[in-house]
Amino acid sequence: MKSLVLAEKPSVARDIARVLGCKQAHKHYFEGKQHIVTWALGHLVELKMPEDYDRKYETWRLEDLPIIPKKMGLKVIRQTSHQFRAIERLAKRPDVKDVIIATDAGREGELVARWILEMIGWTKPIWRLWISSQTDRAIRDGFRQLKPGVQFERLYQSAVCRAEADWLIGLNVSRALTTKYNDPLSAGRVQTPTLAMIIEREREIQSFVPVPYWTIRAKIGSITAVWERHGGHRLFDQDEANRLMTRLKGQPARVTSIKRKRKSEPAPLPYDLTELQRDANKRFGFSAKKTLSVLQRLYEQHKLVTYPRTDSRYLPSDMEATMTERLLAMKSGYEDVIAPLLAKGKAKAAKRVFNDDKVTDHHAIVPTDERLNLSRLSTDERKLYDLIARRFLALFYPPHESETTTAVFDIGGETFVAKETAVVNAGFQAVLSKEDNKAQPTLLHLAEGQTLPSVQLELEQSFTEPPARYSEADLLAQMEKYGLGTPATRADIIERLVETEVVERKDGRFYPTKKGNS
Repeated sequence: MKSLVLAEKPSVARDIARVLGCKQAHKHYFEGKQHIVTWALGHLVELKMPEDYDRKYETWRLEDLPIIPKKMGLKVIRQTSHQFRAIERLAKRPDVKDVIIATDAGREGELVARWILEMIGWTKPIWRLWISSQTDRAIRDGFRQLKPGVQFERLYQSAVCRAEADWLIGLNVSRALTTKYNDPLSAGRVQTPTLAMIIEREREIQSFVPVPYWTIRAKIGSITAVWERHGGHRLFDQDEANRLMTRLKGQPARVTSIKRKRKSEPAPLPYDLTELQRDANKRFGFSAKKTLSVLQRLYEQHKLVTYPRTDSRYLPSDMEATMTERLLAMKSGYEDVIAPLLAKGKAKAAKRVFNDDKVTDHHAIVPTDERLNLSRLSTDERKLYDLIARRFLALFYPPHESETTTAVFDIGGETFVAKETAVVNAGFQAVLSKEDNKAQPTLLHLAEGQTLPSVQLELEQSFTEPPARYSEADLLAQMEKYGLGTPATRADIIERLVETEVVERKDGRFYPTKKGNS
């Protein structure tokens, strides 16, 4: 008897088949002594459309809304029905004893497989392959530790709930808008509030009225100090600013206090998908969708990183033992960073990253133990891998230590403040390639009570500014803050807004269109 293995796509099925020794290649599957490996092509089954329940819904009419089926039904997607039929034939073979779901280890992957099994009428045992990387070792280990399908029943039901909610809200509201305004308009449970945030920001910008304000700076030798009152440094009364300038002219500066504060900043936690998309947008201008696409290649094709669609930034405690192997695998591309770590013996990552309670379905995105060959990566793949790799390597380095000196001056009874920060120990920042503060210190020679006669005052006028339009990084942060979408769906939601022409990208910022505002 054999196990039927259902992967999400042909490339993954090919890797699984190779690891399992399934050498007989057929049009729709691979076969070996113990396994038959087949694949979906993403979703092969979907929820029925309104016209599948009643032909009258083929014509969109406002009076027919809302459309709420008594029971949601499923149908095979016509374009990929050939693959569904192939899986159905394999499932009905008498020598197949059970099925192993090997689709993506997440909510959507679970739905892909379970809807296929539901349409087939599957009644035999279900097992789940749940792995966080696509390396040969991970696949072998995963098949040795298969989990009963019943453990993932709640995950499946949550996926069904999300899909049906999207259908009920998105389809009904889209039909309502389209018929009312006689223009193809779409709406959705996540899409509509995301659009609303962009429109609301645009309204803030359009209604914003700039207000002039003035700041006073004092040049005290090589030191620049800023006028301050009650923690603020803006003057909104020009007459008061001019009076201050007149009164303070020629007055000496007396040092009233000098305070030094040390700061120790630990290395940041590894990436989850949303933060990686935000950083890639800030650093390289990548859209969220492009980041996910490049990341998927690093995961599936190159097997260099762990599962992408994660919302956790922590690692399980049992991964602590794998750190040295991962460093060795990366060494060819990061010799200068990794060699000192390995020279000390067993490299240790920051303890706080290992937290079983904060790992959800998947842990943070980190490099795997697959040997790195940078020459095989495209430019975009290298950029994204470098972000992930350096964030991971930073965990093995000490905290970044700095010291901020704050000098307070009294000039004619008014307070002026100067601050400067010096790096004490670069720590992990050296790995993240952030520049150290190499500016020459100017406050070190000061002492409390000291008087400095040479003061030059400068008055500068500025204007308050409206909030900036959302960048992709900003929008992802807002969607995460308000629980809109998931790490796996946010990129598609943003692209959907652009494709339906309700927003447009200009210079990396989102602007609502006339259609979006309607």
